[in-house]
Amino acid sequence: MQKSIEVEYWVIDRDGELTEPGALAELSDNTEREFVECLFELKTPPCETMSELERTFVGQLSETLERARELGKGLVPLGTPVNGGRIEQLAGERADIQTAVVGESFSYAKYCAGTHVHFEQGNVVDQLNALIALDPALALCNSSPYFQGERIADGARAYLYRKKSYEEYPKHGQLWAYADTVAQWNRRLDRRFEEFRAAAADEGIDEAAVEEHFTRDDVVWTPVRLRSTFPTVEWRSPDATLPSQILRLVEDLERVMDHLHDATVRVGSDADDEVGTSDGELVLPEFETVRDLADAAMVDGLESDAVCAYLERMGFDVDSYQPLSGEIDDSEFVDESAACELRREYADRLEQDVEGLRRTLEAEAE
Repeated sequence: MQKSIEVEYWVIDRDGELTEPGALAELSDNTEREFVECLFELKTPPCETMSELERTFVGQLSETLERARELGKGLVPLGTPVNGGRIEQLAGERADIQTAVVGESFSYAKYCAGTHVHFEQGNVVDQLNALIALDPALALCNSSPYFQGERIADGARAYLYRKKSYEEYPKHGQLWAYADTVAQWNRRLDRRFEEFRAAAADEGIDEAAVEEHFTRDDVVWTPVRLRSTFPTVEWRSPDATLPSQILRLVEDLERVMDHLHDATVRVGSDADDEVGTSDGELVLPEFETVRDLADAAMVDGLESDAVCAYLERMGFDVDSYQPLSGEIDDSEFVDESAACELRREYADRLEQDVEGLRRTLEAEAE
């Protein structure tokens, strides 16, 4: 099964201040700017195996970090910038339309950096439902509890997206219920597109402008998306974090995706103690249970016993993860000066993590 990774990083200067990626975004076809001025995205091409994905991802990161050092910049693997002052959105009609439709609450999205994992489409309904059920696995990679210096949740990025940015448009930005068929999923997308187009019209935005900048594929920002490009099922739940953590997570996710080839997927009940993986089945919790677990994953992370127990039953080795949110700081408030220091510290951690992965790969190749 082909798979790929997209990850967003905050760009800083030598003082830890947020800055534009500049030439970093032009390094290759797999690097680009995001929709805010200080965010950078790295994408891997589709890879057949985990070993190929690991080599590709680490190689791209090594090249990117080398160029960043030449430019006097660093990359920060945190879900939010901790406390970055005001972050500006890049000028563009698409972003203007989003802001007009969603409202000022859309500005919360400017403080979010995430990881997106793409899996080649196979048994699409089972893939969609499995990834919906695995949304609480975001707790494994929570990497910042802070927004504008205030501690708000173990996973501040997920909290900002779901509870703030799309509070008024929950069907566009929050987790969707399980799907019965691909046609049903597509009908949901059609309805969301029509709702967005109608809301844009209410704001005086021309229909042609909406159709120029948005499609049914990308008019929603839900944690699980069906993409026609590649084509893939995309899982967008986790924060940006250290690449070793991302690769571990993708490997665990792939194990579940591979299990779908031979397993029967069904939804159990809250009382069903068989929820989890077995030789011939993948039993999912009821959607309301998943949603409650996802909320606990956002707010409490791996401090939630219920989340940890559930992820273990779904096949994750929870003890092998060390989410950065659990170590980043224990203060209730981090001022901008301290946030600069934290960003510099975790930019260094990213370099160390990539170097460790690179050396391991070299040793395995010998």
